[in-house]
Amino acid sequence: MSGANRIAGAGRLTPARKVRFMFDGEIYTGLEGDTLASALLANGVHLMGRSFKYHRPRGVLGAGSEEPNALMDISRDSARRQPNVRATVQEVFEGMRAGSQNRWPSLAFDVGAVNDMLSPMFAAGFYYKTFMWPKVAWQKLYEPFIRGAAGLGVAPDEPDPDHYSSRYEHVDVLVVGAGVAGLSAALAAAMSGASVILCDEQAGAGGALRYDTDVTIDGDNGYDWAQNTAAKLTAMDNVRVLTRTTAFGYYAQNFVALCERVTDHLSDPHPDLPRERLWQVRAQKVVLATGAIERHMVFADNDRPGIMLASAARAYLNHYGVAVGSKVGVYTANDSAYAAAFDLARAGVSVPAIVDTRDAPGEGLLSTAADLGIDVMTASAVVGAKGRRRISSMTVEGGRGKTQIPVDALITSAGWTPAVHLYSQSRGKVVWDPETERFLPGDNVQASVSVGGCNGVTGLQETVDEAIAAGRSAALGAGKSKRLSLRIEAAGAIDWSGGMSGSARGAGADSTAKTFVDFQNDVTAKDIRLAVREGMHSIEHVKRFTTNGMASDQGKTSNIHGLAIAAESLGRQMPEVGLTTFRPPYTPVTYGAIVNHSRGKLFDPARKTFSHAWSTKQGAVFEDVGNWKRAWYFPRAGEDMHAAVSRECKTVRETAGVFDASTLGKIEVVGPDAAKFLDLIYTNGWQKLAPGRCKYGIMLREDGFIYDDGVVARMAEDRFHVTTTTGGAPRVLNHMEDYLQTEFPDLDVWLTSTTEQWAVIAVQGPKARDIIAPLVEGIDLSNDAMPHMSVREGKICGAPTRLFRVSFTGEPGYEINVPAHYGQAVLEAVWKQAEPLGACAYGTETMHVLRAEKGFIIVGQDTDGTVTPHDAGLGWAIAKSKPDFVGIRGLKRPDLVAGGRKQLVGLKTKNPETVLEEGAQIVADPNQPTPMTMLGHVTSSYWSPNCGRSIAMALVAGGQDRMGDTLYVPMPDRTIEVEVTGMVFFDEKGERVNG
Repeated sequence: MSGANRIAGAGRLTPARKVRFMFDGEIYTGLEGDTLASALLANGVHLMGRSFKYHRPRGVLGAGSEEPNALMDISRDSARRQPNVRATVQEVFEGMRAGSQNRWPSLAFDVGAVNDMLSPMFAAGFYYKTFMWPKVAWQKLYEPFIRGAAGLGVAPDEPDPDHYSSRYEHVDVLVVGAGVAGLSAALAAAMSGASVILCDEQAGAGGALRYDTDVTIDGDNGYDWAQNTAAKLTAMDNVRVLTRTTAFGYYAQNFVALCERVTDHLSDPHPDLPRERLWQVRAQKVVLATGAIERHMVFADNDRPGIMLASAARAYLNHYGVAVGSKVGVYTANDSAYAAAFDLARAGVSVPAIVDTRDAPGEGLLSTAADLGIDVMTASAVVGAKGRRRISSMTVEGGRGKTQIPVDALITSAGWTPAVHLYSQSRGKVVWDPETERFLPGDNVQASVSVGGCNGVTGLQETVDEAIAAGRSAALGAGKSKRLSLRIEAAGAIDWSGGMSGSARGAGADSTAKTFVDFQNDVTAKDIRLAVREGMHSIEHVKRFTTNGMASDQGKTSNIHGLAIAAESLGRQMPEVGLTTFRPPYTPVTYGAIVNHSRGKLFDPARKTFSHAWSTKQGAVFEDVGNWKRAWYFPRAGEDMHAAVSRECKTVRETAGVFDASTLGKIEVVGPDAAKFLDLIYTNGWQKLAPGRCKYGIMLREDGFIYDDGVVARMAEDRFHVTTTTGGAPRVLNHMEDYLQTEFPDLDVWLTSTTEQWAVIAVQGPKARDIIAPLVEGIDLSNDAMPHMSVREGKICGAPTRLFRVSFTGEPGYEINVPAHYGQAVLEAVWKQAEPLGACAYGTETMHVLRAEKGFIIVGQDTDGTVTPHDAGLGWAIAKSKPDFVGIRGLKRPDLVAGGRKQLVGLKTKNPETVLEEGAQIVADPNQPTPMTMLGHVTSSYWSPNCGRSIAMALVAGGQDRMGDTLYVPMPDRTIEVEVTGMVFFDEKGERVNG
């Protein structure tokens, strides 16, 4: 026996396995398997926290994730500290340090409790009215005060020393909840041959069977059956059982996110173990067996420590062996609380009265209560509670008048709310059951099914039968047809029936005391009625005005009460008022679990190309391009950036340059309908492009604006090699997949990202062919055999290659694509040929200058999301004969064909030495009054050593009609005159590219 309220022989924990822990500086003893809540209750501690707004004393309400009150700060040391942990789910371990929150200087004496006396000033919505005047006080007074008061726990201020892991899993059947329904469904699916994941947020399987001792399944006690079934499932090769694992989010396409608490219950976890593991599961079928959540009763001062849910008291007794008090009152509106009262009485706990709002409880309950010496007060209500740090008495009003009954604990039950949260997250719409006054799952939007308590089923055998059918059906839907012979015989009842039964309607209507609906946010019945009087007739508005259901428990116990009171105040039925939206996460999830490995150096990981080490050896200076580290320029001794780039630019035009272009996005588009698919994705046509040829393509959004561009090569009739901008690779693939799956699912096409599979070495310049010719095998490099914009397959240095003759410089050029692991060797061989000829290595800055000299645009730099192909001077890339492509209707919108649109043009400064600033604004008249009318802005600007002057590109209103006009770029210290020109500044006829 450990602790003042631990009952010898009760519960399932081993008395010899003791653990010591600390709460608010005092050392206590618990048992291995205790939660912090059960261990504190065993030691007679009921005061566990303070409420957010009024700082009222609060004790534990539940025994699971529905807990709104007992939120703790849990730590092993100063660095390993986690605030806002529910005491009802945190298992105690040797050396654990727990602290109460939201109080000062201590939990017993909190000066913040003055807010309780000033509560008339803090009625619902007070912050919307109080902090409006004077406006100047907001930033100086109100905002700092509100931010300082926000929250319950204090965030850690030291780096998190723990690590986290992530797993992706595809499975036939995912079962959420390991109670009787979940276990039955998982067993049926597994025995049918399906791969199954069964998860539950508790430390072990059983669900309600942990506390319901009146259940027999297949001849065994219900809890023993649950443990045996869980062990059987764990031993099966096609099943993974995950305990301490919460399914917190149900997303599109049957994607469910799970958070597994791996080491939070261990005193000395192995350093290789993660603290938490994030499971990202894609299931063919999801079986939701999430049960139901008991609701508290709403009456005056119903938040006293020692007042809790009947099911919680039963769990503390039957599973943990802890009595929640020595004299326990019961207040109920349904039958299920009677079982808790009977269990307590049989364990030797005094139960002076059961107060039942109903006239006639279920059959046999009154006689059993009489046998146990429990007084049942029907057609009565608890109207108040005494006590500050713990309840001392309850006041009952009914047929016997008004009576005060001494108690040191009070357990309540207003009925059960099906846990439809995950079903709602799947986009399913709940339906109202008027008979039981509950919201139940309606039609399934995704491949899911709800079984058991969350589906409104109350009979035990009915629950088992429904779950077995669901598990078998899920396996069959996954293509598993193994013969199944499974019959589970269940006896007893888990009574999850019972609607509102008057438990919330009328609550606190005439009382001056506080009747709490949402404990964590201190929302009372009076607050909800005030919200209705203030004009909040939508339940979503009531929620936000009062903050009901917005606490970290997400209204698991309060939402239905709040809805009932609002409906009563509005004079409407509950389904007419509606239900608030359930959003993920189901329970709070740590940042660590979500961020996972993406922190420190991996928060924004640097991606390096195959040539990084070689470029470093050549003296490269690097720049960040997206996540990539790219060689920016290659300075030689005594050169600054300007000198190095000028030298590289001239060398590429006069001799040749070698450039790493591996970061270009690359997507393999394969299938009989590949050309047809590209016809729909790009503006230009692809059906007639011959294998071995390349074409520049423009991709639009639906609104007609440029999304991406790149060169596309046809490798075979059914295979294309698509290139994208460096930063656009992921979104372009997503864009393509989105249309393939949702708009063109009839097309026989497969998309594969190959960005990292190919190393790309660009050799550009007049001597490019001379450099690569000695290395190439099986490819004729002559102009006739391999003209500009063509692709050939062969070998280079013995490695397989896709050799493109393309150019982003306007010079003769080749892009050598080889498998990434050959990149280094091929680059070194190319450099060995190039260096003696006087070629140079060049970086991204030179690449930008060379492409600007030729008027080649960069999507995202020379476009801003509002540029059409016509605006960019690329109207020639739109096929005139194609009936359809993404963006075709957008291009026809009146404002996209109207005159005066911003168009891409070239700019030359009147002073050739002046280099414009990118982003600088352009005006027609520098002398106009401010604010000036801006015509556009500079998108690209460089010094061009090959042109001997500065060059720039700009988006200018009506730009293509302003050729030769003088415009102005106002700067802080001067105004710069510019001439509007075409965008090609070098080799205007394009003769050099053919050699």
